[in-house]
Amino acid sequence: MAGLALVSTFCPDRVGLVSGITGHLFDQGINLRDVTFAVMGSGAEFSAVCELPGGVSVEDLHASLAATPELAGAQIKVTPFDFDPNPGPLGLITHRVAVSGGDQPGLIARLSEVFGQFGANIVRLDAQTLPDREGGRYTIRFAVSIPAERAAACLATVANTAESLGLTSQAEAV
Repeated sequence: MAGLALVSTFCPDRVGLVSGITGHLFDQGINLRDVTFAVMGSGAEFSAVCELPGGVSVEDLHASLAATPELAGAQIKVTPFDFDPNPGPLGLITHRVAVSGGDQPGLIARLSEVFGQFGANIVRLDAQTLPDREGGRYTIRFAVSIPAERAAACLATVANTAESLGLTSQAEAV
């Protein structure tokens, strides 16, 4: 198998950022495995596990990304990826859960504890403050792997926890 690297960038958000990064990686002969992208405030974060073709080193990749116009002024980190690139059973998403309402300190911690109590693994997490007429709405989206025998109880506990905090929740099996 080709060498694996983790590419992480953080820079001001701009149109064409994902296209510029992924196009550059493609031009280098790099195959993408797991990829995430998120706008965070006025910044943007891109991370990917990359299969490096023979002859492309971590140092070479870092240098070429630093010269990419879309990444001007970006924080760029390229490191060897030493984990198995294939997700195990806990990396397979079984449910998507969204909780929304007013922002509250400790909200993500409290909800993530509920998942942990049921042996559920959080595979992806996205939280965002959204404007609305009341001055703001906080939305958290979880993609989780919940053991089948615990799914109903876990989702009911998440819904009850959300309701006790004055929040709404939605869940769907994938």
